[in-house]
Amino acid sequence: MITAKLSEGYKVEITNGVLDWVSDEPAPVGGGAGPDPYEMLLSALASCKAMTVKMYAKRKGWPLESVEVRLSQSHVHADDCADCENNDDARINLIEGEIILNGSLDEEQRKRLIQVSNRCPVHKTLMMDTVIKVEGR
Repeated sequence: MITAKLSEGYKVEITNGVLDWVSDEPAPVGGGAGPDPYEMLLSALASCKAMTVKMYAKRKGWPLESVEVRLSQSHVHADDCADCENNDDARINLIEGEIILNGSLDEEQRKRLIQVSNRCPVHKTLMMDTVIKVEGR
């Protein structure tokens, strides 16, 4: 379970019971003490992709030396997205990026690792319909 508690300004103190970290809005809205919520979301996706690629390459015995995942997020009009499944809304959330694979990998291995990265658990979660239930007290 993740607990997030609003602190000073827009700074949010977050814990999973073992580790503590912060999120914040950038200046001038917040103090910039940590990544903003969208950066936290992108970091979850990027780290999951990197971990998944490493696990797969290690299991296959492939010469992967390092993985770097770069992501950005924006809202675009749905008609700007020809590959989008749900064009009912006027705007969609678009996450774009690249994966840099370092090591003596052949083209087939590189292609497979990119495919595998798109099957990481966080990627799959973001692609499915999600129901969020949060109650107040």
